[in-house]
Amino acid sequence: MKFRFQRKYLSIPYVLFFLFFVICPIILIVVYAFTDKATGLFSFNNLIKFFSDSTNINVLVISLVYGLINTGLCLLIGYPIAYFLADKKINKSAILVTLFIMPMWINFVIRTGATRDLLTWIGLSGGSHPEVATIIGLVYNYLPFTILPLYTTMLKMDRSQIEAGADLGANPVQNFVKVIIPLTLPGIISGATMVFMPTISSYVISDILSEYNVVLFGSYIDLYFNQSDWNFGSFMALIMLLLILLSVVISRKFSNEEGGKKSIW
Repeated sequence: MKFRFQRKYLSIPYVLFFLFFVICPIILIVVYAFTDKATGLFSFNNLIKFFSDSTNINVLVISLVYGLINTGLCLLIGYPIAYFLADKKINKSAILVTLFIMPMWINFVIRTGATRDLLTWIGLSGGSHPEVATIIGLVYNYLPFTILPLYTTMLKMDRSQIEAGADLGANPVQNFVKVIIPLTLPGIISGATMVFMPTISSYVISDILSEYNVVLFGSYIDLYFNQSDWNFGSFMALIMLLLILLSVVISRKFSNEEGGKKSIW
């Protein structure tokens, strides 16, 4: 019988990749998370251990706070930059956009080390100002992940609606709040999602820039894995996965609800 190639066969590499590098690791994390380290039997000891120790809860809360601060600062700084870059009257080529992407071509650890040296030189070392140094490093590293989705969304934005809002009597503030923000909301949600959760799971930036004075949730996971406590580390990683899933569900629901609304202008 002659073999006939079908288009559905093109999905085989993706299915295999998804199976071995997504499904299998998640299954292993769940199994280890609910397995006792000593006996290897099913147990809720890791669950009890996590919620009975206030240190674990504090690290999670602190990580969420840093995630919110970093996301807010990245949106606050990245929004006007993306709006400027998307204005074809000002930026007639992609050169300026490339300049913001270029730092991402450098190794992540090298960038963080260079940031530490710069902050130390200006008097903001991790030993004396660990929180400030960590926030600066987080914003510097994740700002492009906010600018790019906003820039892409703003390129497709119908600017005639902005002009219509002005013609209907909206002042600049009203035009921005009621027209521009709804039009760019998908980019805002995408940028916030791409910054918030990676910030919580990050540990290289906080460890290097704060000189180990700021501990984020990712640092704790790395600590237990390095101590070969795969079970408790897996439970913490499972919490991280659940937070990521929750953030994606909320962002998609919010995006769908706002996407169905039309501008009042």
